[in-house]
Amino acid sequence: MVEQNNAGRRAALKSLAALSCLAGPWAWPLAQSQFRVEISGVAATQVPITILKLRDEDKSPQSVSAIVRADLERSGLFKLVDAGAVAFDESARPNPADWRGRGVDALTAGSVARLADGRFDVRYRLWDMVKGSELAAQAVAVPREDLRLAAHRIADEIYQKLTGERGVFSTRIAYVSKSAGRYTLWVADADGEAAQVAVAGPEPIISPAWSPDGRSLAYVSFEARKAMVYVQEIASGKRRVVAGFRGSNSAPAWSPDGSQLIVTLTRDGLSQLYAMDRQGENLRRLTTSSAIDTEAAWSADGKSIFFISDRGGGPQIYRMPAAGGAPERVTFAGDHNISPSLSPDGRWMAYVSRQAGAFRVALMDLGTGAVTYLTDTADDESPSFSPNSRLIIYATRSGGRDVLMTTTLDGSIKARLGAPQVDVREPVWGPYGR
Repeated sequence: MVEQNNAGRRAALKSLAALSCLAGPWAWPLAQSQFRVEISGVAATQVPITILKLRDEDKSPQSVSAIVRADLERSGLFKLVDAGAVAFDESARPNPADWRGRGVDALTAGSVARLADGRFDVRYRLWDMVKGSELAAQAVAVPREDLRLAAHRIADEIYQKLTGERGVFSTRIAYVSKSAGRYTLWVADADGEAAQVAVAGPEPIISPAWSPDGRSLAYVSFEARKAMVYVQEIASGKRRVVAGFRGSNSAPAWSPDGSQLIVTLTRDGLSQLYAMDRQGENLRRLTTSSAIDTEAAWSADGKSIFFISDRGGGPQIYRMPAAGGAPERVTFAGDHNISPSLSPDGRWMAYVSRQAGAFRVALMDLGTGAVTYLTDTADDESPSFSPNSRLIIYATRSGGRDVLMTTTLDGSIKARLGAPQVDVREPVWGPYGR
């Protein structure tokens, strides 16, 4: 067992064996449902855009335009241009020349109105001020509780129209907190807001992993006084044990098609990798070594498995065929490389690397093997890609607290998700499909 305060967790990262069986007392305050987004850094190229305040949104329980602004700014691809006192709604016809004179390439305006049945009618338009054309228009009636989701979907549409790529603002994340002897697995919007409890209890909960369809979470719980892997449906809360074998059961990883899970088991001695179907049946062993093999991650095409092993002396990342076979070492810079996360587009691997005693998020180009370091903090862990492969969420320690951060792939734009006196760990970004 490993003591799970912050110092103990870092000690665990220095011991590969501990990665496959994490347990013990964590002293984290309970996570809250409301987050603050703090953005730092400037990207080299950004689209200048103005997001006007929606007409009558002061009468709405959510500031839709503020949510849209924060989403776009966090992506690193947009420069928000203040419109000052200018105000109009989606029915207007803005003059492109006027806005180009302000340095604005794109403009949005809209309105929010409460309907007789209690729902809110949300409308917006997006204009291209360079070409003088309308790019998008939307009108949707949503219940009060879906206003944030409506705002995220507007941001997604703006992002796609202006970049040609799909946005991720309406996706979800999961993370873990603990307070007063109670552990909680949360599901939240991608900006950390609107968090809901997925599961909670007095025993540790670790290693959440989203199913590819976004309907289920796999995770490890110690509620049975040993590490066991559960799969839980998000909507219904129904769950089942998929790995409860003798010894430790840990580190679930879904195949890209959702048909299989890889888990780390100690049923036959040291930690080794095993594959099973999503029901926990048809178990087969993937690694057979005298080393500790753990923390598997699938490649985007499902043909390869990346994992951590100390077979070379210290923890490094290896790759092997998904069906099993001879592993090859992937990481060589640094003596301690862990927590691989593969991008959905198949181009990148994010991981945690120890550099001069500091644990930092690293990014490897899988095509060339080139490595860059995205962070300058010293206590980073659990990187996870957004479903469009453009952002990475990770946990770090900042200002004496455990916080969640996102970063662009060049490290130029970082956003801190957090609020005073809130500590959160083990983030994982969910897929599209919401």
